[in-house]
Amino acid sequence: MDNGAFVTPDRIRSAFSAAMSAMYRTEVPAYGTLMDLVASVNDETLRSDPALLQRLEAMDSLDRISEERHGAIRLGTPAELSMMRRVFAVMGMFPVGYYDLSPAGVPVHSTAFRPVGAEALSRNPFRVFTSLLRIDLIDDETLRAEAERILSERRIFTGAAVALTEKAERQGGLHEGDADRFVAEILETFRWHDQACVSLDMYDSLHRAHRLIADVVSFRGPHINHLTPRTLDIDAVQVGMPARGIVPKAIVEGPPSRLCPILLRQTSFKALDESVSFKSGDGAWVAGSHAARFGEIEQRGIALTPKGRALYDGLLEATRAIIRPAADGSNAADYAQTLSRTFEAFPDTWEGIRAAKLGYFRYSLTERGRHAGRVLTGDFEHLVAEGFVRFDPIVYEDFLPVSAAGIFQSNLGDEATQEFVASPNQKRFEADLGVGVLNEFEHYAAIEQASIETCCQVLGGLRAAV
Repeated sequence: MDNGAFVTPDRIRSAFSAAMSAMYRTEVPAYGTLMDLVASVNDETLRSDPALLQRLEAMDSLDRISEERHGAIRLGTPAELSMMRRVFAVMGMFPVGYYDLSPAGVPVHSTAFRPVGAEALSRNPFRVFTSLLRIDLIDDETLRAEAERILSERRIFTGAAVALTEKAERQGGLHEGDADRFVAEILETFRWHDQACVSLDMYDSLHRAHRLIADVVSFRGPHINHLTPRTLDIDAVQVGMPARGIVPKAIVEGPPSRLCPILLRQTSFKALDESVSFKSGDGAWVAGSHAARFGEIEQRGIALTPKGRALYDGLLEATRAIIRPAADGSNAADYAQTLSRTFEAFPDTWEGIRAAKLGYFRYSLTERGRHAGRVLTGDFEHLVAEGFVRFDPIVYEDFLPVSAAGIFQSNLGDEATQEFVASPNQKRFEADLGVGVLNEFEHYAAIEQASIETCCQVLGGLRAAV
């Protein structure tokens, strides 16, 4: 069979992302309202900031903004995680990074499935933050055993989804008809179900242990719990949500507002209280409710080096040593002011960030550099200073554990906050996953170095290092 006829993973990922967005817009109408708001804010931001527009056009990333999404799911068993990894591989998405959320009171550890190449990201940067329940963190042995039994009996993938995944692995891809069926079958895994697979009493027991545990164990599938568009001005979205009938969380998670955005900023609206039917002993159903699905928005900045990330983590920790954001939002303004003051220690120009080696940049020849031929001499830094080479920030494509936990907690409710002993176990997670996760720092460093080497090859005779 001609491999050239296979649908590319990028096209399958784009089709799945679009199908997911359409499904979620139908299931959660507020998501559609949020999408309209983000589109309006992005348009206004580009009109009012020509420099940003120019930079995005130069980086060939303007078109991806409106298509950009990330979702989040919570899985219950290692087998589910391993199969999900195989499913995402068909879409050209691979596990990047390891996140332990237990120190923040959330009993999961996670990775992000996403495309990793520059071309794949430019075609469709769809990501799914995927968490595995740390069932070992349930203290009640009886409840833990019952939760394990319930999870062992469910099958979150359709038979056709498994068969098509195996077929893609066996033959190296899928042809158009199979690709269409694959998207439709996998979508069923992420669909909302309003009938729980447990009794109301069991749900209440799980809920008392932790609301996230109840969300994972009580349903027959890992319904997508949010789908996140990317904005160019998250503060404008935060201010604009109430006028659209959406109540945002009290603070924006992550770094403060800056001229040169770093890493990731996120906000959300509260999880919806949705009607759910629970099993009863006589075969009937009992009416109840469950809150898990919410709306989230993100603004992405530059990927930071280990030095930059250490500075970021230290400044965030220093801020929270002074003031921690209250769950009810009562100190939101004070927290934002303290955060901004603390982060004055982090350079807020691209030149300053680069000079301090705090962030990763992609290098390319300027118009002057392209016309210089191969006769330039001197080191690479000299040519940057002389305007032969330009540098643009590499977008951070990943996540922040403190921010993710903050989003989870704000939507799980104040009573969900619990103390868990920090228990990172990347080796166990990777064993359950079936592969190792990609190190994000090594990945960004490789992108930067490759761009330097490309410039040096064109200009000739230069040292490919900064």
